Amino acid sequence: MRHLSITLSLVALLQNLPAIAQAQVPEATSGIPSDSIQQVVAVKWMTNFSDGNFYPERLVSRAELASIMVKAFRLDKRQDVNKENLAIPDVPRSHWAFNDIQTVLKTDIMKGYRGNQFFPNQKVTRAEALAIFAQAYGVFQFPDDAVDEILAAHPDEKSIPSWARKAIATVVTEGFLNTDAQNNISPLRPVTRGDMAYVLSKYLQRQKQQPETPEVPIIPNSQPSP
Repeated sequence: MRHLSITLSLVALLQNLPAIAQAQVPEATSGIPSDSIQQVVAVKWMTNFSDGNFYPERLVSRAELASIMVKAFRLDKRQDVNKENLAIPDVPRSHWAFNDIQTVLKTDIMKGYRGNQFFPNQKVTRAEALAIFAQAYGVFQFPDDAVDEILAAHPDEKSIPSWARKAIATVVTEGFLNTDAQNNISPLRPVTRGDMAYVLSKYLQRQKQQPETPEVPIIPNSQPSP
């Protein structure tokens, strides 16, 4: 009986191992490197949920994207945020993302819809998220033939909406984009938290690579410039 009890205990433990592993590293199921998630959480551009998990497969709403953009690009420090608040019927002052949504609208990083609606709970496609990211980062003004050449390496590039092509070409050129095994961009697929973590981690790495402004040495007894 003791042998049977030990065997059953081992079987139960082995059956629970995948669940245990998943709880420890939930990002592994998304195809997004865990260090990408750790980097953006460390700088507080994105956060874990109250249970400590990141949930990279969860979809991103417009309100959540607004909050992420404000943090990553410090949009609240831009001069435009001093403008008078906008009247947004579906985002009252009590909404958790009220200030961030006001900020992205005032800085033209995101746009509202007809009737000044924002639709804060609406999920965002990858094309929309990448275009908004590029808007905050700075869209490169490639000519159309250059955009076509940049995107030609991706089998599904014809499915990219025309309004997002230049922005996505910018993200591709900068090396910020994650694709599937076939190098598809999947622009019409809803963007996930893992997708955003990947793009933001690449942007963060680019910032860290920027050389610091060199200090101008002081020359003693030097004559002032005319």
